[in-house]
Amino acid sequence: MAEAKEAGFVISGALEEQGPKVSVYMPTKNRLESVLLAVSSVQRQTLSNFELIIVDDGSDERTCKEIAKAVAGDSRIIFLRNEKSAGACAARNRAIRLARGEFVTGLDDDDELHPGHLEGLVAYWSSLQRAEVEVSCLYVQYLQRLPSGLCESAKRSRVCSEDLFEANFVGNQIFAPRQRFIDAGLFDEQMPAWQDLEFFYRVLQLFGPARLFDAPTYHFDLMPRDDRISSLQKEKILKAYALMFMKHGEGSVVRRQKLLLQVYSPYYGFSLNPNDFWRFLDRRGSVKMLVKLALLLRERRRASA
Repeated sequence: MAEAKEAGFVISGALEEQGPKVSVYMPTKNRLESVLLAVSSVQRQTLSNFELIIVDDGSDERTCKEIAKAVAGDSRIIFLRNEKSAGACAARNRAIRLARGEFVTGLDDDDELHPGHLEGLVAYWSSLQRAEVEVSCLYVQYLQRLPSGLCESAKRSRVCSEDLFEANFVGNQIFAPRQRFIDAGLFDEQMPAWQDLEFFYRVLQLFGPARLFDAPTYHFDLMPRDDRISSLQKEKILKAYALMFMKHGEGSVVRRQKLLLQVYSPYYGFSLNPNDFWRFLDRRGSVKMLVKLALLLRERRRASA
């Protein structure tokens, strides 16, 4: 397996002269067992004209060597090693800038793809284009791995940028022409959380609504783990909320309250104090938002019962 050093990264893998149809980016750090399963799920795709760009973000030496060994000989895979951790957003952005595919999508290192994932997305995008349907990007249903077993998601069929103030109805990955990732400015490396939400908002704002490819082709791992976003400190989520509102809220009280409802949701399970309620209340707010807060608090009580 040929290797070359470039800008502090180790790059391995040979590329064909003809560019790939789809580039898949995958950041990873010290998750050897799961990343090998994720890589294998990409290698099993029925669409063979792809490239997988793995960005190791400062893993230990053993992990890097094992990943390099596993992908050796597969010319569709590029392995980049970041000697020092730069963060997941920086790793994604590095891969997207190097991507040669007409389309780009991502895969987290603890998730897997159904064999027909890429082929299905390409075919559905083509069908929407032939039908002249406005679409900025595609997203898919999840097959979720939970402690209670496997469960399919039930995402809505269409998501607009304004919907994302209420919740991330898209998920953790989109599929779109590479140039749209570039034009939207890539992932904000300063966001401490909500990086997907904030980036997807910019994509949808620029290019229109996202559409659902209604098949559970993304296998999403939701098993409990210490490094999940839900286990981050409350202060980090509040900082992400503040940055999201500063960048895109346009002074709207309703947008601010919708974002706060995401912070206060059962997904995170943060304990709430009087300051949280004062942060939410605003004389310019609507009765509807107060009702939503009351319903959310009731849902939290039921979940904790």
